[in-house]
Amino acid sequence: MANKTVDRDKTSELGSHPVGTGVGAAVGGIAGAAATGAVAGSTVGPIGTVVGAVAGAVVGGLAGKGIAGLIDPAAEDNYWRDAYSSRPYVSSGATYDDYGPAYRYGVDSYQRYEGRPFDEVESDLGRDWDRAKGTSKLGWDNAKHATRDSWQRVSDAVERAVPGDSDRDGK
Repeated sequence: MANKTVDRDKTSELGSHPVGTGVGAAVGGIAGAAATGAVAGSTVGPIGTVVGAVAGAVVGGLAGKGIAGLIDPAAEDNYWRDAYSSRPYVSSGATYDDYGPAYRYGVDSYQRYEGRPFDEVESDLGRDWDRAKGTSKLGWDNAKHATRDSWQRVSDAVERAVPGDSDRDGK
């Protein structure tokens, strides 16, 4: 096995970022557990379902290591720092300091609500925005657009890496 350089600010173990590992484990765990559990369960009964769940979690963890590089919060921050001013919802004269926390919130929340569409969890996100916003001056009515934008960017990256419609948004 080749040695890999590990940046502990971005990874929890060799080659895996905690956000990507969690998303991959969720996506792979759900898909793997369902498929393996169904096959095993149909041939050996309830024990097969347990075996399927364990196998799905292992497969999901491995998939998460592959997805980890796609969901790098520092890279997302750099992307949005460069792109925020071109977004239609950004108010004239606003700074990245206002919108940056909303972008980070979208990236972080995507993992917490693994595989669910933004519209399904928007009310929860709005409720928790005041705790997450830090020094941002934005209220949720303005921040939600940036949060949705970054959420969708992460979701799209995951869907390009993992076959299927992981967030059930039809893409």
